Amino acid sequence: MKKILLSLLATGLLLVAEEAPALSSEEELAKQLANPIAALISLPFQLNYDGKIPDEAGGVGDRWTLNIQPVIPFSISEEWNLISRTIVPVIRSEGLPAGSGVESGVGDVVQSLFFSPKAPTESGWIWGAGPVILIPSHSDFSAESWGAGPTAVALKQSGPLTYGLLANHIWDIDGKNEISQSFMQPFLTYTTPTALSATLMTESTYDWKAEPGERWTVPLYLVVTQVGKIGEQRISYGAGVKYYAKHGEHGPRGWGARLVFTLMFPK
Repeated sequence: MKKILLSLLATGLLLVAEEAPALSSEEELAKQLANPIAALISLPFQLNYDGKIPDEAGGVGDRWTLNIQPVIPFSISEEWNLISRTIVPVIRSEGLPAGSGVESGVGDVVQSLFFSPKAPTESGWIWGAGPVILIPSHSDFSAESWGAGPTAVALKQSGPLTYGLLANHIWDIDGKNEISQSFMQPFLTYTTPTALSATLMTESTYDWKAEPGERWTVPLYLVVTQVGKIGEQRISYGAGVKYYAKHGEHGPRGWGARLVFTLMFPK
């Protein structure tokens, strides 16, 4: 875990060292962070807590997940960007399965690539689409199978509001384990002139291979973040709560929490 964090932080420091034009205002940066495919280099660290997780033996445990999520945009033509979004989950669980004590490791990596027009549509919509790839970590938290599928996002920014939907679907591609899972993330963000943002969203999954009645997992989130500085480094920090409106038999339930810290490298 430490090696991953140090490597990503070193990459961020190299990016900061490059010459860049004047930085954007904090309010504009907050709105860019609300856009999953903004042309903004960022390095979010997202710490999630889930409790009351049952196992097959009837025990209950909890889980901490640190998602390291570098976002890197590439200009590939005068009209198009390619946005790379990576999710590296570092997981610590306790009591799962019952009596197992503390387990930790890196979960499977999700790599998304969005081809996105640089200019919004005439009606103001911003969109992007491309492939998503599931890369197995082969840890105790891995599905042990490569996966791939399509991903897309569409959003609109109007005044202080940003709203839209990010979705993907992943199938297994190596035949080791059956994977067919849809992900949907509708979101609504309100950003104030002081760069304070409040986001209401879900991160819902539908497992097509699970038993009927156990396929949906629907956590509801309310997260508040603030853009600021540490020295000359632009950052965003915040916290929120989540509630599982729907969960599988062995999925998290009840209330959880989320902490967010993001390094930003605007040009």
